[in-house]
Amino acid sequence: MIPDTMCAVQLIGHGGLDQLVYKEDVPVPLPGPGEVLIEVSACGMNNTDVWVREGAYGSDTDPEAVSTWRRGRSTLTFPRIQGTDTVGTIAAVGTGVDESRVGQRVIVDFSLYNRPEGDESLADIDYIGHGRDGGYAEYTVVPNESAYTIVSDMTDAELATFCCAYLTGEHMLDRARLGTGERVLVTGSSGGVGSAIIQLARARGAIPYAVTSRGKEGAMESIGAEGTVLRGEGDLVAQTDAVTGGKSIDVVADLVAGPMFNDLLRILKPEGRYTTAGAIGGPVVQLDLRTLYLKQQELHGSSQGTRTAFRRLLSYIENRRIRPLLDRTYKLSDFHAAQTAFMAKDYIGNLVIVPDTKWPEVGAPHAPAS
Repeated sequence: MIPDTMCAVQLIGHGGLDQLVYKEDVPVPLPGPGEVLIEVSACGMNNTDVWVREGAYGSDTDPEAVSTWRRGRSTLTFPRIQGTDTVGTIAAVGTGVDESRVGQRVIVDFSLYNRPEGDESLADIDYIGHGRDGGYAEYTVVPNESAYTIVSDMTDAELATFCCAYLTGEHMLDRARLGTGERVLVTGSSGGVGSAIIQLARARGAIPYAVTSRGKEGAMESIGAEGTVLRGEGDLVAQTDAVTGGKSIDVVADLVAGPMFNDLLRILKPEGRYTTAGAIGGPVVQLDLRTLYLKQQELHGSSQGTRTAFRRLLSYIENRRIRPLLDRTYKLSDFHAAQTAFMAKDYIGNLVIVPDTKWPEVGAPHAPAS
């Protein structure tokens, strides 16, 4: 039986962790026409939720302005239940949706495309957890077409590590046209998107190199990195040249930016492609345009991904061409501790939130040490 109320974490405004409130009396949403109600079993964490909570996206004219993900065109209203990487079971359907969907195990494509099937433009894209409520709750409602049945022996918590990070990474590589045999340098490689890119590069026959911190070299190589470059320890350009044996870098997939941005363009070969979907090391960078134009380089901004990329990602999951990197799970009621750990970045892969009622079967095997 579907209850009237549920537990959820609501974002009530921009600011610190105090703006995330765990409540036990949030009304369970009802699916409207063309929608499904999902009983959530796991929901992965991501950087976008943190930046939206902080209002850290700036504006075209002021990088310090408090702004959400869509800047001046925001669809964010408060309170908002965040959470993009939702996995669960369809509990009810709205009108126009086949009743046979009830009981299906699903993984959610979190993108709200705002364009018809076949139109791959992401110019006006939004996402579940921003433009509408997401998965940091016991139940959530999503468009029927966003809920994909999944056939996998992975746990729900493992499946919840994929969507946002891997779709973001796959679209970055699509934008940069990374091909078989090409070499890609990945910054922020131990995080969710970076570690995804390493696997996704291998899935398309490319050769990834990881920029990471000391102590994580072995973990990066175990998931597919050909070699590692240590961030903040000497000359990044010289290190990369040594690790690759002097071979050129065709693509830079950058999630850090900050002070190393210009070095990344120096590393990138003539006619190479730079792609970014994040800037955890600092969004405002120094760019010597002479490096860009004299080397005939391309710069690609990227965010989320297309329906085609998501379906490709599902095939990778079901065919075991990529694997989950689940570091640990947290109870929904421990959300502040989870996001604190997430922001500390002292892990490989991703962290996942599990509703307290699902904890025995979903959360316990990967529970953090107390």
